[in-house]
Amino acid sequence: MSELNNPASVAGIGGCGDREDGVPVVAVILAAGLGVRFDVDNPKQLVAVGGRPIVAWSIEAFESNPRVTDIVVVVNPRVRRTVEKIIMGSGYSKVRMTIQGGVERVDSTGAALQALSDSGLPSDAKVLIHDAVRPFVAQSSIDGCIDALGQFNAVTVAVPSTDTILFARDLGDRKVVRDVPDRANMFRAQTPQAFRFGTIRRAYAKAATDPGFHPTDDTRVVVDYLPEEPVAIVAGSETNLKITTTSDIPMAEWIARYEEAAG
Repeated sequence: MSELNNPASVAGIGGCGDREDGVPVVAVILAAGLGVRFDVDNPKQLVAVGGRPIVAWSIEAFESNPRVTDIVVVVNPRVRRTVEKIIMGSGYSKVRMTIQGGVERVDSTGAALQALSDSGLPSDAKVLIHDAVRPFVAQSSIDGCIDALGQFNAVTVAVPSTDTILFARDLGDRKVVRDVPDRANMFRAQTPQAFRFGTIRRAYAKAATDPGFHPTDDTRVVVDYLPEEPVAIVAGSETNLKITTTSDIPMAEWIARYEEAAG
């Protein structure tokens, strides 16, 4: 973990800025992925879209939200120096620290949660966890998460599925349809996924005792390990694209042009 050369960081997480309902609102930007499905020689967090690195778009979304008090960025060693240069060069005043992530996404979230705990973040703080490679998250989704945490301890951004979802099972060397659930109740998860700090810490503490613990997102950790805790759904958007492969870049460029024209 390293604190950036940011005077605000000396006050600690949540030490500066206007607090939401009296508690800090912390955005955790996960930018530690290795991007093996994208281009192993070109980390996707650093790829320019609309003239700006993808990670910069994500940081700016939370930097510009007046309700967010603090930002923590999780990186891997390969991109760390470049990401820190982007942060310092852009003058992001809310970024308190960069943290080294882990091998898997859940390891990176775990590292961030530990750093926040070490910083003395209160258990009722609002924590929004966002994938850096979703550069076009809407302000309405960020605000929706913050609002929903006034009633729930866990929320996730999602969009209704316009496709019929098929549950499958194995039959020989093929997958066959096991069930066709009602599409009205099917959603596609996005980020941010947001939690009261104490809730997500408890979920991860329970999950750490499970040797089969390999969830692909943070909502799954709460659903699996705190089943009594309802997870509210906040409206996402089709433009909240996750950049996974190089084939996503043309769409990302189109969205970037749209965002620039609208903003």
